[in-house]
Amino acid sequence: MEHQLRREIEIQAHLQHPNILRLYNYFHDARRVYLILEYAPRGELYKELQKSHTLDERRTATIMEELADALTYCHENKVIHRDIKPENLLLGFRGEVKIADFGWSVHTPSLRRKTVCGTLDYLPPEMIEQKTYSEKVDLWCIGVLCYELLVGNPPFESTSYSETYRRILKVDFRIPSSIPLGAQDLISKLLRYQPSERLPLAQILQHPWVRAHSRRVMPPSAQMAS
Repeated sequence: MEHQLRREIEIQAHLQHPNILRLYNYFHDARRVYLILEYAPRGELYKELQKSHTLDERRTATIMEELADALTYCHENKVIHRDIKPENLLLGFRGEVKIADFGWSVHTPSLRRKTVCGTLDYLPPEMIEQKTYSEKVDLWCIGVLCYELLVGNPPFESTSYSETYRRILKVDFRIPSSIPLGAQDLISKLLRYQPSERLPLAQILQHPWVRAHSRRVMPPSAQMAS
């Protein structure tokens, strides 16, 4: 656990992006490690989702754009998050998403790994099968998240672990007809068994549904930096 915590601190301290929670510093005593983190006043996305059950197109598309941009930055810095889910996404002053909890993430110069981690409902097929995997696991997680935000539950949710595993490996999910066609298209292009077939982050940013509905607002500090 000590090794994992040290890795989390090391990874998060080096990442600076408007949609990634900043880790400013840390200190420790004999019993505890204290992290000095950016304040996210609006709490977890998970709690917002619990209250409203689903999010609308505008909110979901905005989150998709924010995450695709933040993960592009992560992958450029050879970091795979591996555990994108509502509980690990915090909300800033304007409601913007901040990726937090880098406890499962890994800095890997080759961007290829072979350990199992992450959350069951969000696990991609290659991790369940314990195959070597790449940063494309994060694309799968974005697809699962997009589905959950719009539908209200994850696409492979089942009554047992074994059934959830089976459905993930078969990519067995159905999108309700009430979900807009543009969002259906995005989800179906991300939830692909073959990692190489998943829509790249750059194409998520340019996806017609995201472009039409996202209302992303960059914070002043990021605008000045750009």
